[in-house]
Amino acid sequence: MSAPLPPELYYLSNFRTALAWVAERYADLLSDEERAFLDAFDTLAWPSQALLVRMIMRKGCHFRLSKLVYPEIGDCLTAAGPLLEQGWVTEQALLTVDEIAELLRKDEVLTHLPLTDRRATQKKAELLEQLRSTELPVQTFRDWCPGLDDQLLSLMVGDLCDRLRLMFFGNLAQDWSEFVLADLGIYRYESVDISPESRGFQCRQDLEDYLYLRQLRVSVEQGADLADIMPPLLAFRSSNPYLCSRQSRLLFQIAQQLEKSCELEQALLLYQESNHGEARWRQIRVLEQLGRDSEAHDQAQAFSQDPGSDEESQRLERALTRLRRKLGLSTMKRAKAVGESRIDLVLPMPAHGCVEIAVRDHLQQDDAPVHYVENTLICSLFGLLCWEAIFAPLPGAFFHPFHSGPVDLHSQDFYARRQPLFERCLQQLEQPGYGQLIKDRYQEKLGLQSPFVFWGMLDEALLDLALQCIPAAHLHACFTRLLRDLKANRAGMPDLIQFYPQEQRYRMIEVKGPGDRLQDNQKRWLAFAAEQGIPVEVCYVSWDVA
Repeated sequence: MSAPLPPELYYLSNFRTALAWVAERYADLLSDEERAFLDAFDTLAWPSQALLVRMIMRKGCHFRLSKLVYPEIGDCLTAAGPLLEQGWVTEQALLTVDEIAELLRKDEVLTHLPLTDRRATQKKAELLEQLRSTELPVQTFRDWCPGLDDQLLSLMVGDLCDRLRLMFFGNLAQDWSEFVLADLGIYRYESVDISPESRGFQCRQDLEDYLYLRQLRVSVEQGADLADIMPPLLAFRSSNPYLCSRQSRLLFQIAQQLEKSCELEQALLLYQESNHGEARWRQIRVLEQLGRDSEAHDQAQAFSQDPGSDEESQRLERALTRLRRKLGLSTMKRAKAVGESRIDLVLPMPAHGCVEIAVRDHLQQDDAPVHYVENTLICSLFGLLCWEAIFAPLPGAFFHPFHSGPVDLHSQDFYARRQPLFERCLQQLEQPGYGQLIKDRYQEKLGLQSPFVFWGMLDEALLDLALQCIPAAHLHACFTRLLRDLKANRAGMPDLIQFYPQEQRYRMIEVKGPGDRLQDNQKRWLAFAAEQGIPVEVCYVSWDVA
């Protein structure tokens, strides 16, 4: 676009960058209105561009001129002139009672709005209720407040700019502040080679479908009648896996609401239509609640032949045991529970009340340090070793510079698409230099956003101890398990890890305070650790109240 701008116009530089990105990658998807906006924006003087971007980045669409004060822009009314001519901003927006009250201070409401009771002791909310009761018509700011020396500028291209933002980010959860956080160094991102063909939406219908699903979700959140939402949501079809996953998630969320409301037949229908990871075992539970135990048993039996995850397998095993008992069928032989290596401690209750920290401090030794790591250490080591596979520039994985991880991270085919890359990374563990490779990666990538590396927890001392004491075979086993289900298996790991550097060994310790019990994901992790020979102990703590 135009020549480089001074630093104080960083937000305009960023917006120009985003528009250029969209124009390059989405030219074939742009509507006539969007294309006209891009062309016209480029012809505006920078003060007008800057004012528009300031308004886009602020909350809402109505702005009093007295509140638009930007030294780098100067006279905002003059800057607004070309925006008014384009129709991107208007002075004639019609405002409801709630909108005008939102724009005015309490003293201005008392002075300028048609109240019958002007007692200053009333709260602004009370004044608003008084105004609502009079059923006043919508009107312009000037008609509402003819005696107020101010003007209103209302943004008319908010929806259009949201669509451009959607094209750039691939979602509407991220906003233009991502640029600012990156400029300030608060967030730093991996530099991924993003080809012009790599983008979040492949056709215009994908964009429209995203906005359609989003509107349905917003309607659900605002308490709309679910009976009105379900038919269009069930009828939705798309060839875009990302959009199908959003549909499945919304179906699952609505099904949960219906189940809680005891509308079980409707909940079952939506669970059956959803591909959400928890939808299958929720079907079993709903069938049980409906008294359809035989059907639930058959369904659980079928699902258990091809479980979607370790968590689902565990839940289905329990369901089958329960259902066979209820149906009078012979019980299945259950796998023998893994015996715990147990520690029992009686400790004085600490002032901070954190049982994990209390155990850590109790077990701490100069030659055997203990760290409170929970799920962060193994995940961080995985993230460092497999950095290249995680950030591989596959089509559809990255399509703007502000991704902390690939878009398809939790998709069913995430690993399959990158299997050779991950296998190559894990093969490094068979080489004597894998530890140095991880250390070098730590130095090279320090502070960059990652879905796995917890920089605030991982310092060089902890990294050295982990690589010195945890065998490569254990790391390989843990990383392989992570890749089986990146969402579920990254949780449930023990709270503490104790290193014995002189002996080049370690142990993990799961801490349970008074009345606390092992959770399902922790039980799965302990079973896995026992299978792999990974040293884990469960520490049960009671407080010394004497």
